[in-house]
Amino acid sequence: MENKVIDESRQGEALIVNTNKEGSRKMFIESYGCAMNFSDSEIVASILIDKGYSTTSDYKEADIILVNTCAIRENAEQRVRNRLKEFNVVKRKNPKLMVGVMGCMAERLKSQFLEQEKIVDIVVGPDAYRELPKLIESVEGGQKAVNVLLSRDETYADISPVRLDSNGVSAFISITRGCDNMCAFCVVPFTRGRERSRDPESIVAEAKDLLERGYKEVTLLGQNVDSYQWSGGGLRKETLTEEERVSSVSFAQLLERVAQVSPELRVRFSTSHPKDMTDEVLYTMAKYDNICKYVHLPVQSGSSRILEMMNRGYSREWYLNRIAAIRRIMPDCGISTDIITGFCSETEEDHQATLSLMEEVKYDFAYMFSYSERPKTLAERKYKDDISAEEKQRRLAEVVALQQKHSGENTKSGVGKVHQVLVENISKKSTEQFSGRNSQNLVVVFDKNNFKKGDYVNVLAERSTGGTLIGKPI
Repeated sequence: MENKVIDESRQGEALIVNTNKEGSRKMFIESYGCAMNFSDSEIVASILIDKGYSTTSDYKEADIILVNTCAIRENAEQRVRNRLKEFNVVKRKNPKLMVGVMGCMAERLKSQFLEQEKIVDIVVGPDAYRELPKLIESVEGGQKAVNVLLSRDETYADISPVRLDSNGVSAFISITRGCDNMCAFCVVPFTRGRERSRDPESIVAEAKDLLERGYKEVTLLGQNVDSYQWSGGGLRKETLTEEERVSSVSFAQLLERVAQVSPELRVRFSTSHPKDMTDEVLYTMAKYDNICKYVHLPVQSGSSRILEMMNRGYSREWYLNRIAAIRRIMPDCGISTDIITGFCSETEEDHQATLSLMEEVKYDFAYMFSYSERPKTLAERKYKDDISAEEKQRRLAEVVALQQKHSGENTKSGVGKVHQVLVENISKKSTEQFSGRNSQNLVVVFDKNNFKKGDYVNVLAERSTGGTLIGKPI
């Protein structure tokens, strides 16, 4: 599992689906954390819509409030706690209002939420969303309700998620759940359970359905997409015979099947783990024009000593070998990463190793964090969090400054070139312009003209600002 990609612009986003039925009960679903959580919220909405609920953007008029939570970083937990206090002000005025916590915090803090703080009625973990209607019935009968059991099989493959994407152009498809990697800093294996893959037929069917409904891009999601392996479901990886392993479906094969749905459907994926990133995946990406030339490959640290302590399963040299393979097979590929500063015992030498690796790779983009100790993790049990907050922040500031330099240089190199852009949204700065991303995941802004959302537009980039290209359609 990676230090999951957190899109700050979507934190606290309310899920809205146009299903308002007269007299229906209303749900308010708010999501925090990574793309997997937002995808899960779509599944939950689908389950409750089938039970007669509709969505609302105003929590004060809801019959049930559900917060889909993240346990990756401490500040994410604090934001959720503050939000629950706001919801409880409304609950005091309307005792029938139900408040529930879903997702990764739910598993981790179930007893605190229900018994000590008494701030919620329902606690439901990532593998128990099918049970929500029953849990709601329990609350209506006067009981607090909890189900945070982690499943060996659950993938929600048979549930067609509603889509919360406001742009109607791009959508997530979950292909795996859980994680087996046990990185020392990461709480996900404890909150989402063991890794299990989803039937490839159901994934391809979902991609076809999305295409028929007008979507132009899908992102295949997993804690670690590279380790996707379908051989009949459940936790069977360790017990597969050689014959079963050969006949199973790998991530590269799944990627090819989804790409073959239609050349008009763009395919992205996240997140890759360096130890599992194979040349087969890279060659599949290079083979299909509609597979975006973009890889998110979290490094976390440039020091082999720290990587070993983090239990990442690779060294600095191994990681750089994977970067070299990407550059060799797809010279125009965009590459982004995750970096943690101030991990336990990190020396100035280790920190400089991270900066030197950044100089060698020159990432297009990075998600950068200072280390925050999470309960239950290997690092909490085994290591001392011995780097001061001030030192963590100093190192983080240096990493951020270097990345901003590289991002600016890389973006500028796209000026004067033509980029195929998928129109996703109206530009944030002007209603007369559209924005979209090119294959390398870079945002491109251009005049609307007669284009519409979902169109592919060739744009000549004329200038750049930070991480954005600005140009004209040709």
